[in-house]
Amino acid sequence: MTTSMPQEAEASITTTETDLEVVATALERWLSATLDTATDVRVYNLSRPTHSGMSSVSVLFDLDWTEDGVATTAQLVARLAPEATAFPVFPRYDLQAQFDVLTAVRQRSDVSVPRVRWVENSADALGTPFLVMDRVTGAVPVDNPPYVFGGWLQESAVADRTRVQSNSVDILARIHGIDADLPTLSDSSGLRRHFEGERAYYEWTRRHDGLRIPVLESAFDWLEEHWPSDPSEDVLCWGDARIGNIMFQGTDPVAVLDWESATLAPRELDLGWFIFFHRQFQDLAEQFSMPGLPDMFRRNDVVAEYENATGVTVRDLDFYLVYAALRHGIVMSQIERRRIHFGEKQPPENLDEYVMHHAMLAGLIDGTYEWEKK
Repeated sequence: MTTSMPQEAEASITTTETDLEVVATALERWLSATLDTATDVRVYNLSRPTHSGMSSVSVLFDLDWTEDGVATTAQLVARLAPEATAFPVFPRYDLQAQFDVLTAVRQRSDVSVPRVRWVENSADALGTPFLVMDRVTGAVPVDNPPYVFGGWLQESAVADRTRVQSNSVDILARIHGIDADLPTLSDSSGLRRHFEGERAYYEWTRRHDGLRIPVLESAFDWLEEHWPSDPSEDVLCWGDARIGNIMFQGTDPVAVLDWESATLAPRELDLGWFIFFHRQFQDLAEQFSMPGLPDMFRRNDVVAEYENATGVTVRDLDFYLVYAALRHGIVMSQIERRRIHFGEKQPPENLDEYVMHHAMLAGLIDGTYEWEKK
């Protein structure tokens, strides 16, 4: 089988210079109304980030305005929900929940998250809902191509990579210690509710073609059979816990990004995702005969650092690693459907190949996957 890297799935809006000009005009009009006592409101220097994620569209811009005689400039980023015509990766984009979680994290902790200024839940201004936050500068371990293929992290000294790992695990520990009394998330709390949400997401991805992907369905069955008898208590989980969502200056995290999957659930939800995500990238590097970063974010190391930072014993990690691989498998299957929809590739004959890491997931299910490689 030939392995190829999928391109990131993004919405079609704001991909050309003309689109950005239209967005600039619409943003300026909306901000003039939002900053109702301000004058000389000007939006300029719009651009798209070099690396953007799969879940929304980002637009960078500068904003000038004058209020009470004081001239102010801000460097901002707008995150836009994709339009339906863009074949979205996810069924819903709750920007209000992101706004509320980011605001709470800033107020209740020292975890570095961008300041969110405004959220617009209607599509009236830009054709889709959006939120606006302060722009933070730094380096991010990118997904495409994966940071294990090369780049600043791989070029860093071993001691610096060790600090990046420790600082990243510390972020998880601090997030899980935040007061989790967030009404926005209360309706989705608990492992069972989260699991049923993933099952509903899987069924949503099937709505056009009806395909059942055997390795994903086997994972659902395995998880039911191995359900934890006593899951750990719910904490605030980041949801998309991985270093690709952390911005660094040197080895220091300066922004923790992408909170659209935040939820109340056992802490192992984040830990499983965090460990799995790096390992699947490492496996991919090795498939392409690249060294990758085999000494970073190893399962036992992450667990030891996390337990040391929190004083909490990690439970049922095998379950959460399979769950992470399943969750990401559903996302990857939708991205593959998107590529097929836009004519970028033909449907695979083997349905499991809708999931890029299907061999890893199958090995996790049958117990043959080796975490400690010789």
